[in-house]
Amino acid sequence: MIRFFFTLILTMAVTMVVAQPAKQYSIKDKRAIKDYEEILDLYQVYNLKACEERLTALIKKHPDFAEPQFLLGQVYGEQGQFEKGIPFLEAGLKIDPKTFPIAWYQLAESNFALGRYSEAEKAISTFIPFPRRDADIEKRAQVILSSCVFAKEALAHPVPFEPMNLGNGVNTALNEYFPCVTADENTLLFTRRIKDNRAFGGEQEDFYISEKSEGQWKTAQAIQSINTDHNEGAPSLSADGQTLIFTACETADGSWGGDRAGLGSCDLFYSMRTPDGWSPAKNLGRGINTPVWESQPSYSADGRTLYFIRGKRTAHGISEQDIYYSYINDQNQWSIPQKVPGQVNTIFEEESVMIHPDGRTLYFSSNGHAGMGGQDIYMSRLLPNGDWGKPLNLGYPINTYKDENSITVTAKGEIALFASNKEGGYGGLDLYSFVLPERDRPTLVTYVSGIISDQLSFKKLEAHLELIDLATGKVITESYSAPGKGSFLLCIPGDRDYALNVSKEGYLFHSENFSLKNYKSIEPYKLDIKLQKLKPGARIVLKNIFFDNNQATLKEESRIELDRLVALLNANPDRTVEIGGHTDNVGSDESNMTLSNARAQSVVEYLTKHGISASRLTAKGYGESSPIDTNETELGRANNRRTEFTLTN
Repeated sequence: MIRFFFTLILTMAVTMVVAQPAKQYSIKDKRAIKDYEEILDLYQVYNLKACEERLTALIKKHPDFAEPQFLLGQVYGEQGQFEKGIPFLEAGLKIDPKTFPIAWYQLAESNFALGRYSEAEKAISTFIPFPRRDADIEKRAQVILSSCVFAKEALAHPVPFEPMNLGNGVNTALNEYFPCVTADENTLLFTRRIKDNRAFGGEQEDFYISEKSEGQWKTAQAIQSINTDHNEGAPSLSADGQTLIFTACETADGSWGGDRAGLGSCDLFYSMRTPDGWSPAKNLGRGINTPVWESQPSYSADGRTLYFIRGKRTAHGISEQDIYYSYINDQNQWSIPQKVPGQVNTIFEEESVMIHPDGRTLYFSSNGHAGMGGQDIYMSRLLPNGDWGKPLNLGYPINTYKDENSITVTAKGEIALFASNKEGGYGGLDLYSFVLPERDRPTLVTYVSGIISDQLSFKKLEAHLELIDLATGKVITESYSAPGKGSFLLCIPGDRDYALNVSKEGYLFHSENFSLKNYKSIEPYKLDIKLQKLKPGARIVLKNIFFDNNQATLKEESRIELDRLVALLNANPDRTVEIGGHTDNVGSDESNMTLSNARAQSVVEYLTKHGISASRLTAKGYGESSPIDTNETELGRANNRRTEFTLTN
């Protein structure tokens, strides 16, 4: 992204050399000055090829003329040909090191773009003391200086990095990039740039999807229901693989892909996975999209927050790129997008944002923080006050003086995926994986997946799922099982205790409990959930009712499940129920019977205090008489210590 910074100084540099009268040029040859001013006119209309030819000839005739040297260095920099431009910048500065201090800046940028950190540091240190500079240039100069210091230290202390090609099921001689993967790491979706004579320019971007089988990625298939002869790119796949959010842009002729309507420039669209495939893509609407540039979305695992890049187009490309976020509000609508708070965004370019399924770790690329050059990949953690903390550069050789971006990190946090055109691949950009250094990993995350069905008919059900933090009562993740399939997948961040609630109209809810405190490694949970219709005899274990040890006092964490019971009974006012208390076999029969009865009565008292008529409720203690598991193990005894809810009519 070095060209951006050269265009940043374009106006300043040209003004300096155009505005000066002839007597201030570094030579007095009127013919040479006239030739130079004609070349400046070509430069201002961006005819770089003609500039290069005429400047080369002028410098050959007048090697002591500093201004053409500076401008030719600028022309090469504009085209990314820094190796060619540096000698001319150095030659001009040798002739006149003080009149055009911006040339020191250009020399620093050129060396920095080539990873020549000592040379860049020397040039930028010479530039910084000069007075009267543009504010953006001033800030960029400080970034270069801090980056040179950082880069030399990073080169001396490389991080572990051994990228592995994802194989020929995914990669081809074409460019593959912007990978995203489901939480179970079994589905990979990415962008491929294909040849297409129908497309503007003969090429366009399409989505491909690959499934993993026996540890290998199968041959990727195009998503025909979404792909058009226009560009589809920068996808974000939800953790369960059921929702796709992506970018589509208007083409040079102002058209959009297929029947899609856009609001201008690039917009974000979404599609849902159905039993018949992916649904037609729809625009996310004016709550998210604007006439400027929205791209590179990242959809949080909780299904409630969307991160993306918003940028403004300028005459020389896209600049002022920042990371924004929007969340689903109480009206079930996207909130007005805001820049993410904290230390992530800069006045320069942020892109390729990825919110990890832990909801607390953000990965992104930027050229506005200290780094190796170009776009580097960074990680930031969510602070207790809601801000994002100081970004951490992933280090060398993950980052180099070239652009690195479009990273995605698996839910477990151990593996990262990225695109690279490194040697030894299948051609162009290929997708690779690597083991993420421990320092850069997110909070531990696991997931729960399974099938929801009717207990008697085995019909697969579309049910509502909520993962709730027991300590706060906050809904962490909310989702639905897949229509027609009943399948679901929810990410579970570590270090907390959770309740999982599964509900569907006409059925008893189902609850599960996950205690993830102090876990270092968590295997995924697999659940096959059978929902029972609301009819007499239907019974569920209330897995999120908790009591103090050997007491009948309800713990605060029980409130979530108890309130669920209140809501169910209010929605079904003709139903009567029994609350059954059960214990393990530790202690005497008499004490266990007393304890179980008291615990059942505590639940009934909570329900009556919250408006449920006592005439609809029965409390009964069963003591240790009805075990559902062995009493020979701690886990078995814990399962036997339970509260049950039974419909009696």
